[in-house]
Amino acid sequence: MQKQVEKDPSGLSSNTPGAKLDANKIDADLVLSDFARALIEVCKVGTFGSIKYTPHGWIAVVNGERRYRSAGLRHWLYEAAGEEVDGDSLLLHKAHKAWNALAELELYLREQELKKVEKDPAREWLTFVTKDNK
Repeated sequence: MQKQVEKDPSGLSSNTPGAKLDANKIDADLVLSDFARALIEVCKVGTFGSIKYTPHGWIAVVNGERRYRSAGLRHWLYEAAGEEVDGDSLLLHKAHKAWNALAELELYLREQELKKVEKDPAREWLTFVTKDNK
């Protein structure tokens, strides 16, 4: 995400009482409050998965991005075939689809960040400098 100049949406200077430099920043409240019911259901899926497997274990799944995409599609297929609730978790297939989509997206974004860090010239310079000083 590109760094933007911070400013108050009302045009107040940063040193004016009541100023808040949040213009053009993401408004997480729009998602978290507007989708509260859906997110609660997704949290139930995450909780079920952490009990069935391990907390945060999904991050270490080999080929996770592809496998979570596939899992989400399986839930889509079951739902399309008329099954509303997953037989294993007794939670909505819709919630499983959302959880799997979030897992896929999160793994993708983490991978992109790693690629960006690996290409960072400052990182390459630091690696070069530390090798020479050992």
